[in-house]
Amino acid sequence: MARATETPETTDDTGSEAEPTPPRRRRRRWLWASLGALTAVLLLAGTAVGFVYWRTDQALSSIERIPDALPTAPEASQPPRAEGDALVYLLVGVDDDRTPDDSEAGWQAGAARSDTMMLLQIPADRRSAWLVSLPRDTWTEIPGHGEAKLNAAYSWGGPSLMVETVQNLTGVRIDHLAVIDWSGFRELTDAVGGVTIDGARLDGREALAYVRERKSLPEGDLDRARRQQNFLRSLLNETLSAGTLTDPGRLGGLLDTVGDVVSVDDGLSNGDLRSLAWDLRDLRGSAVHYMNAPVTGTAMIEGQSVVLLDEAAAAPLWEAIRTDTMPSVAASGEAPPELGTNVR
Repeated sequence: MARATETPETTDDTGSEAEPTPPRRRRRRWLWASLGALTAVLLLAGTAVGFVYWRTDQALSSIERIPDALPTAPEASQPPRAEGDALVYLLVGVDDDRTPDDSEAGWQAGAARSDTMMLLQIPADRRSAWLVSLPRDTWTEIPGHGEAKLNAAYSWGGPSLMVETVQNLTGVRIDHLAVIDWSGFRELTDAVGGVTIDGARLDGREALAYVRERKSLPEGDLDRARRQQNFLRSLLNETLSAGTLTDPGRLGGLLDTVGDVVSVDDGLSNGDLRSLAWDLRDLRGSAVHYMNAPVTGTAMIEGQSVVLLDEAAAAPLWEAIRTDTMPSVAASGEAPPELGTNVR
């Protein structure tokens, strides 16, 4: 008869016979090992999240805050705010003649020219965004100065006068202001690896020349506004689609550059900016719409070539921004046509 196979005896390090490890103890050891591994993973993840939060907060803190950027007039004398949780930003693009040392002193009369004015409307549902350019040569009333080109408001009275002038012109209340240094966009473009415009890949220097050009364009200021929107569209698409937001190195470079390029009103805290970014986390480039305020044409006034706003055609647009109904107004055809793919 075959003999049953004997189970080998277990010995400890001294050669003595050791007791087998009970199943319950083995399960406890496995549980503690698993918990330890899970804890390590969570600590690493927490460290990464903490680093990203710290890095983002550091970048947001580097964004210059502009004191007294919004009008201080009584509420009754200003347009009503957009309905619900919709937000309206005024984006002002400037070419600044100041040296780095001078710029630390804040706005100075005549030192900077606002070449771009855009209303950015962010609906309450945060599913889209609407950018409307106002021509810099728009002839309008500037409080305390009489009639002049729109861009004179920034030169004469800084951000606050510019905001007040745009509010009076459109009847749209501005919630926040962002001032963009066009020359700094050269670095921002390079930070995302360049932008593609009309099939050509442009670096920062080339992109800056593209948005500044005006004299060679058939419609001058109006065509330049379209170019600036086209550039912003390409830059946004590049940021969202090129892996910039998931590449720590590229994201860090982008965040650092934003602080050098953009200034905002002092009512915007780091928390406000983080909350807005979170609310817009699912926004895609295709949901950002670009258009120009309607105009009747140009004219010569007081020896200057100016742009005349079409107030009747613009009225439904301003009303849509105020009432947070841009999608329906655009669908009805009452809003100006959106920026096309062919931009001169």
